[in-house]
Order: sequence, then C-alpha cells, then structure tokens
Amino acid sequence: MAWLLVVLAGFLETGFAVCLKLSHGFTRLWPTIAFAVFALGSFGLLTLALRKLDVGPAYAVWTGIGAAGTAIYGMIFLGDLVSTLKIISISLVIIGVIGLQLSGSAH
Repeated sequence: MAWLLVVLAGFLETGFAVCLKLSHGFTRLWPTIAFAVFALGSFGLLTLALRKLDVGPAYAVWTGIGAAGTAIYGMIFLGDLVSTLKIISISLVIIGVIGLQLSGSAH
C-alpha cells in the first residue's frame, strides 16, 4: 500500500510541475490553485508512505515518476522538444524507478 501512495504522489508531482509552468509565475489563478492542490496532495501522500518505507528509495521513486511524467507530458501536450536522447533518458529514469521500487523494503 505504501508504494501505491508513492506512485500516486509521483503522478501528483507531475501535475504540480505542469501547473507551475501554466501558472506563469503564479500570475494565473486556476493553474496556481491547481498547483497548490497537486503539491499538497503529493507531499501528503509521500509523507504517509514514508511512515512505512525507507526514505532513499521512496524519494527517488517519487522524484523519478514526477520527472519522467513531466517530461512526457511536456513533449505530448506543451510542445517540448522530442529527441531520441530525451526518450532514452526518460526510459532509463523509468527503469531506475522500477529498480528502486523493487529494492525498497517496507518496515
């Protein structure tokens, strides 16, 4: 259950990163509100998961999901540059996230 919370928190991290961009420096109301909701949700779920998980693997999985998800979202929906190297790099991050998740132990 704790790993599910980390994964969900990682997806919410993607949401807050995208909303941070869309807020244009907190000058747009609704993306700013969405940023705050996603950020609070992400940190809240991560906090709950850390009650049961080692901090290193959990934090790395959380940031990895957030980073990969944000990069993928940007390429698909925000017109970010798509390159072979970027896709390979995102794939390596995802492989690392899976490896860390498998190596993480619950208390």
